Amino acid sequence: MARTPLLALRNAGIGFGGRPTFAGVSLAIGAGERVCLVGRNGSGKSTILKILAGLIELDHGERFVQPGTRIAYMPQAPLFDANLTIGAYVASGLLVDADDGDRFHLVEAALEEVELRGDRAMSNLSGGESRRVSLAHALVGQPDILLLDEPTNHLDIPAVEWLEEKLLSLSAGLLLISHDRAFLKRLSRRTLWLDRGSLRETDQGYSNFEEWSEGILAAEEAADARTDKRILSETAWARQGIPARRKRNQGRLRGLQKLRSERAQRVTQGEAKLGSAAALAGGKLVAELEHVTKAFTDASGTKVIATDFSTRVLRGDRVGFIGRNGAGKSTLLGIIAGSIEPDSGIARHGANLVPAIFDQLRTTLDPNNTPWKTLTGGGSDMVSVQGKPKHVASYLRDFLFEDRQYHAKIESLSGGERHRLLLAKVLAQPSNLLILDEPTNDLDIETLDLLEEVLAEYEGTLLLVSHDRDFLDRLVTSIIAVEGDGVIHEYVGGYSDYLRQRRPVAAPKATTSRSSAAKRAQARERARLSWKEQKDLDSLPSQIAKLEAEKAAIEMQLASPDFATKDHARFQAAMTRHGDVVATLADAEERWLALAQRAEELAGGAR
Repeated sequence: MARTPLLALRNAGIGFGGRPTFAGVSLAIGAGERVCLVGRNGSGKSTILKILAGLIELDHGERFVQPGTRIAYMPQAPLFDANLTIGAYVASGLLVDADDGDRFHLVEAALEEVELRGDRAMSNLSGGESRRVSLAHALVGQPDILLLDEPTNHLDIPAVEWLEEKLLSLSAGLLLISHDRAFLKRLSRRTLWLDRGSLRETDQGYSNFEEWSEGILAAEEAADARTDKRILSETAWARQGIPARRKRNQGRLRGLQKLRSERAQRVTQGEAKLGSAAALAGGKLVAELEHVTKAFTDASGTKVIATDFSTRVLRGDRVGFIGRNGAGKSTLLGIIAGSIEPDSGIARHGANLVPAIFDQLRTTLDPNNTPWKTLTGGGSDMVSVQGKPKHVASYLRDFLFEDRQYHAKIESLSGGERHRLLLAKVLAQPSNLLILDEPTNDLDIETLDLLEEVLAEYEGTLLLVSHDRDFLDRLVTSIIAVEGDGVIHEYVGGYSDYLRQRRPVAAPKATTSRSSAAKRAQARERARLSWKEQKDLDSLPSQIAKLEAEKAAIEMQLASPDFATKDHARFQAAMTRHGDVVATLADAEERWLALAQRAEELAGGAR
């Protein structure tokens, strides 16, 4: 809890006329804090942000705002007035009185950062453009507290990386909801977990969330086993699957590394080793492109998607597609899948391909239908999953739906729950080629864990378009980077491997203005490590070693099977101390890494 909060909730609760969404929630945000709020879709995370923003009244409890505090809120699904221009909408986010000149410059600066023209109409914006407009609207007023609900949805990777740097540079207090684990790990220093109507808190960033949450769930399960078998049976499906999946992660990762090694044998320096398609009989070949070129011409001119690109996709490959929005990822995916013809070059496709496709435009669900009927058609209790019968209740439970939701109308489901239902429908289809175009938007982190497990066990070929860096790292054997202007490169491994291997692209478009980049460069040239920074750089390694030793000692103590039952008070104290040590260790390691990198940059700049 922040010591001097600018914005807070005290004993807050809300229920929307039914059972309470949450109760007894208390939280506070101070200047400069970076806090993430996590929890399953439908648990009430977005509701908390709306209450903090003053858009929803509490059933009970109190909302506190320090007088004079400027609060900006970015919703998950903003509603735009189509009659406004982008510039007029962004200007409406100004939170301070300013003369016309200042207002103009603030709005122009915000629009320049998100690379949008102010005179464009708000109608017909793409998903990524809508997100960037919302970000400009939230940032333009220089708020003291910034509330962001899924800010990375529909943003491409360069835009997400720009947003990370932007938020790190702000002095505002930040509370964010996101399914992007890499984004959360980079930004958060405190974690709030909304779980079954209650809010838990730890003074650690998201990097430590899995260890912290698993400890809580394990302790709860032990208590439930002793005191209430009925509660355990009702909630076990929601809990046990998470640690179990994570325990299998190491085996899955070893399998993924093997697949990547096999992929590396076919790709050298980003060029496919093309052989005879006839030698790949029996369905081993999925697709082969030789010297493919593709371009489109419209009123704005000619847009080149691919120039002389070659690749081969074999059965069992898991290929990730990355690139800026509009660069041509979906078009290239269509060429590989056989739904789009190239302008020149050869595109071969394997025999007996049975694709299942998840399109980023999302097939519309009947709002008056139910999840049960959507999957079964209403005439059976069984659903065919990859050709094998399974009871629909069990399948819905696999996708984290509760019993009460099986026969509820789809219109009552949250956006993330509807998205989850669409995935369940697509993944049930018999297929040997799975094409997923941005499947992670609107999914909570728990559902991402589930989706990763399903995809890791999928025996066919996976073609995946995603801006989620962590998701790509966990799943794909190779990356195809659509750089723009017809330039496409292929890399073995996941997104982190791509970062290490990637080639420079000629004349990249700057994300921020040249003047801003020049100012930052000049600031770096003038910068030097202060006396305190140098002292910290020298002393932190020994502090880190002591913290690691203490952490290991506490973990050994906690591992004792009878520790919790013999001395519950000491067990709780050890758990608390462990959390404090982990948080302090993470801060120390991050501080040392930042100082070491800065010292290296300064040394390099001085040469």
